[in-house]
Amino acid sequence: MDYQNLIIFKFKSLYEIIKELEENINFKIFEAANEKNLNEKLNSLENYLIITQKKLDGVNNQFILSQVPIKISKLIEKLNVEFLKVQFNEKSEISIGKYKIYLNSRELIANDEVLKLTEKETNTIVYLHKSNNPVGIDQLQSEVWGYHSKLETHTVETHIYRLRKKILKTFNDSNFIVSLKDGYQIN
Repeated sequence: MDYQNLIIFKFKSLYEIIKELEENINFKIFEAANEKNLNEKLNSLENYLIITQKKLDGVNNQFILSQVPIKISKLIEKLNVEFLKVQFNEKSEISIGKYKIYLNSRELIANDEVLKLTEKETNTIVYLHKSNNPVGIDQLQSEVWGYHSKLETHTVETHIYRLRKKILKTFNDSNFIVSLKDGYQIN
């Protein structure tokens, strides 16, 4: 079974209660009594959720438990939902150099600038990013657009041109998608 890691931050009594239940739930339980312990856990664990009583600045995947008492069954249910959210968000975010692309919201983000993308633009960037080699027009046409005919079309070139123009306007980056003799590539 693939365990999820639950870090309980500065909440000793909750840690002791949930630790007793660990074999019956799908979380590995860790205690972080201070910031140093927390940082050590964050550096060594993946797929984690932090339970804390107060929001921590600069830390992802937090569940703030501010209303106690709470039924243990209700808490476990809420934690399962939070873990689903964490997994969903992690699968929906791709880092590409200085950029992050969010698949669910179809946004390209860098330096607090946000560029809304169409579905085809998002799919094009992701496909180019996953390829280690330049991608030709025919391959993009087939894999991203689903066109399989040999008809002459400039759909790919037009979309790439418009996408590059949007990226240049928003991020002042004319080299994000480069044209090479063999096709297009993310720089």
